[in-house]
Amino acid sequence: MWKTTIWNQFGAAIDMLENAMVACPDSLWGDRTRRPEFWYVAYHTLFFLDLYLSESPEGFAPPAPFTLSELDPSGILPERVYSKSELQTYLAHCRRKFESVVGGLTEKSARAHREFRSVKGTLAEVLIYATRHVQHHAAQLNLILRQVTDASPRWVSQAKTKPTS
Repeated sequence: MWKTTIWNQFGAAIDMLENAMVACPDSLWGDRTRRPEFWYVAYHTLFFLDLYLSESPEGFAPPAPFTLSELDPSGILPERVYSKSELQTYLAHCRRKFESVVGGLTEKSARAHREFRSVKGTLAEVLIYATRHVQHHAAQLNLILRQVTDASPRWVSQAKTKPTS
């Protein structure tokens, strides 16, 4: 039961992030005058989703063209705006990783210790933390969409896909 619950709610948060990304008009996506920048919030969310779905920060590397610059404590932005297509590809990468991690959850693996800077706990706790992080930024993106376009995607109550096992 708990595995399906994590799948449904974490997956729904990822779906809401995806819906906000898809709904973003091109004029807003790369607008460098906005703070925060829409594309950057999406990128930041995906980067940390990818990281938190990893076993540890050691050896973690996001797929190209992304770098580890997001871990720089000075908070520098990437050198360029990542395109919607690039971040949709990154989202697909993260969704596959999510499906693998949650699909393979067992009582033992859920209790395994994970540590990512200030995020420490069992895998189950890190997954809940990561769900909260994704939902926080999906809501932020939806607020930006509502403010700029007077529209935003609807709430997603459960993941659009079902667990594979």
